[in-house]
Amino acid sequence: MLLVGVLPFGAIFVELYFVLNSIWFSRVYYMFGFLFLCYGLMICTAACVTVLIVYFLLCAENYHWQWRSFCTAGASAAYVFAYCLLYWVRALRFGSWTVGVLYLGYSALISGLFFVLSGTIGFFASWLFVTKIYSSIKID
Repeated sequence: MLLVGVLPFGAIFVELYFVLNSIWFSRVYYMFGFLFLCYGLMICTAACVTVLIVYFLLCAENYHWQWRSFCTAGASAAYVFAYCLLYWVRALRFGSWTVGVLYLGYSALISGLFFVLSGTIGFFASWLFVTKIYSSIKID
């Protein structure tokens, strides 16, 4: 699951740098069109990769795909949190430990919300895929 999470994260990691810069360095963020494009690319990537993993599960006759599809797409949140930690080490200098705790809290909150968002995208894409392939089966 963690290896599959790299692909949706790869669609957004460049834009994540600019978003973190605008939040923590009080800069104006002005690239909303590119952000929307990266978000659409992330949705397509998470959906396609999750459908592929569910297809492999169904070919192996493992029909417990629901939570696996959610967690597979949501695994990219671990990379978002790891990137936030890397950004903290490379770009930020905090004067007190309370600001660091605040940064870690916000990073964990954003990563958790990203887990739910991308996991939901992966689950619904897999659900549509499974519904479509099993609706074409004729029972005689």
